Amino acid sequence: MNRVAIIGSGGAGKSTLARQLGAVLELPVLCLDREFWQPGWVMTPLEARSRLQAEMVAGERWIIDGNYASTMAARLEASDTIIFLDVHPWRCMWRVISRSLRFHGQSRPDMGPGCREQLPDREFLAWIATYRRRQRPQVKRLLERLPAATDLHVLHTPRQVRRFLDQTRLRTAVGKAALKAAWNEAQRSI
Repeated sequence: MNRVAIIGSGGAGKSTLARQLGAVLELPVLCLDREFWQPGWVMTPLEARSRLQAEMVAGERWIIDGNYASTMAARLEASDTIIFLDVHPWRCMWRVISRSLRFHGQSRPDMGPGCREQLPDREFLAWIATYRRRQRPQVKRLLERLPAATDLHVLHTPRQVRRFLDQTRLRTAVGKAALKAAWNEAQRSI
C-alpha cells in the first residue's frame, strides 16, 4: 500500500481512517476537504481542484481521503489500494452531527483554516441520506473499471474497519521484521 484512496459518504470515517492508516504505513495523509475548501467555506473551482489533485497523485506515496465525484476517477486510477467506506447513512448522519457539535466554531483537523465547523445544513444531510441510492451506483461503476491489480476493500461497519487496521498493522510489523532480519543477515555476510 503506497497510494491509497479512501472514499465514501460524508461521516463515513474517511479522515479518521486516513490518519490511523497513515500512522501505521508511515504515509503522508492528504485530505481533500483541507485542500479544496478555502476560508469561509468557499469551494475551489473545479479546474483548480483537478490541478491540485494531479499534483497530489503525482507523488510516490500517499493516502488521499475524500469523495468529490468530480475528481474521483483520476484519483482511483492513480491508486494501488482503494478503501470504500460504504457505511449506513444513519451512522454517517450521526457522526456528522456529533462532530459538528464537538468542533462547533472551530476548524476540524481535516479542514482548512477559516472553515469553522457549523451544524450540517439540510442539503448536506439529504446528500448523506441519499448517498447509497444516488452516489454509490456511480462509485461502484468506477470501481468495476479498476485494473485487476488494484487492491479494493469495501468496509461497512466500524468492526470491519478495526479488523482491516489490525490486519494492516500485523502485515506491516511482519514485513518490517523480515526486512530487518534480511538486512542483519546481509550485514553479517559482508
